[in-house]
Amino acid sequence: MTAAPVADTTARFRAAIEKRELAVVEELFAPDIRFYSPVKFQPFEGREMVMGLFGVLLRLFEDFRYVGSYEGTAQTSADGSEAASAVLLFRTTVAGKEIHGIDLLHFDEDGRIKEFTVMVRPQSAVQALGQAVYAGLVADGLVPPLPEGQ
Repeated sequence: MTAAPVADTTARFRAAIEKRELAVVEELFAPDIRFYSPVKFQPFEGREMVMGLFGVLLRLFEDFRYVGSYEGTAQTSADGSEAASAVLLFRTTVAGKEIHGIDLLHFDEDGRIKEFTVMVRPQSAVQALGQAVYAGLVADGLVPPLPEGQ
């Protein structure tokens, strides 16, 4: 894969997120996309589940903006193969907590995003984000609620 498809997909993804255009985001994801969350060990898998997660995220984020980017190659989490990759640096607020983070995107041979990893700081923001995302996933029927007392 050449740098041009990666740069194009990255630019289209960035613009779609900033404009909150989920239909555009969906077409940029591979059908078997894996999303690695900062608050969940196992990845979210498949376009349908990841799109549900993005619907929740875009509702939660206040003043979301990308503030930088890098492109290159990196090993994927799924199998350790080298893949064209991009890192997007972002800032946002969730539940009154300012978040600094990065989105690490790995691309397939067709230029679609096949792996998406999010890393955020500080820890208090990670906790606030995890609680808010979980509540949104439950509200949207994407995950079951925890049993009482957990």
